[in-house]
Amino acid sequence: MLETLKEWDFQLFIYLNSLGIESWDGFWLLITKTTFWIPLFLSLLFLIYKSYGYKRGILIVIYFLGAIFFSIVLMLSTKYFVARLRPSSMPELAEIIRALQKPVSYSFYSGHASSSFMIATFAVLVLRKYYRWIYVLFLFPFLFSLSRIFVGVHFPSDLLVGAMIGTLLAILFYKRCKLSLERTSVKKD
Repeated sequence: MLETLKEWDFQLFIYLNSLGIESWDGFWLLITKTTFWIPLFLSLLFLIYKSYGYKRGILIVIYFLGAIFFSIVLMLSTKYFVARLRPSSMPELAEIIRALQKPVSYSFYSGHASSSFMIATFAVLVLRKYYRWIYVLFLFPFLFSLSRIFVGVHFPSDLLVGAMIGTLLAILFYKRCKLSLERTSVKKD
C-alpha cells in the first residue's frame, strides 16, 4: 500500500512538473521566493493593527510569530528524521523532470506549504470578522506551494502534508491567541 501511494506521488509529480512551460519559469521562480511575499506579510500586519489596535495587535503578532517558529522547528526536525530526497536530487528523475532549483536539504514535508498555509489560516481566522474578502488570502499558499512542483523540489505529498500541518498549527495557535485576547484586560486602542 505504501509503495502504491509512493508511486502515485511520483507519477503525479512528474505529470504536474511536465505541465511547466519555459516562458512561465520566471513567474514560478519569483512566486517561490519568500521575499516576493513581504508586501503581503506587511499588509497583514497593518490589517491586524487596524482591526485590533496596537496592544492587542502585538499580542496577536506574538502568537503569529510563535506559530511560525514552531512550524519551522517541527518541519526541520521532520525533514532530518524522514530524510526523503527532493525530486531534483533523485538521479532516476533527473532526465524526465524540469528542475529550476536544486536545494540540498530534504523534501518531506514542505516548509513552504506548511508556513504559507499556517500564515494564511491564522490571518483568516484573526481577520475574518473584519474583512469578508480575506479568504482570497488562500491564493497565496496555493500558488506558493504549487510553485514548488514547477521548480522541481517537492512531491505533491510533501505539499499536502505541509498544508495540513500548517493549517492545524494555525488553528491551535489561533485558539490559544483567542483565549489570551478574551482573558486580557488590554482593549483596542
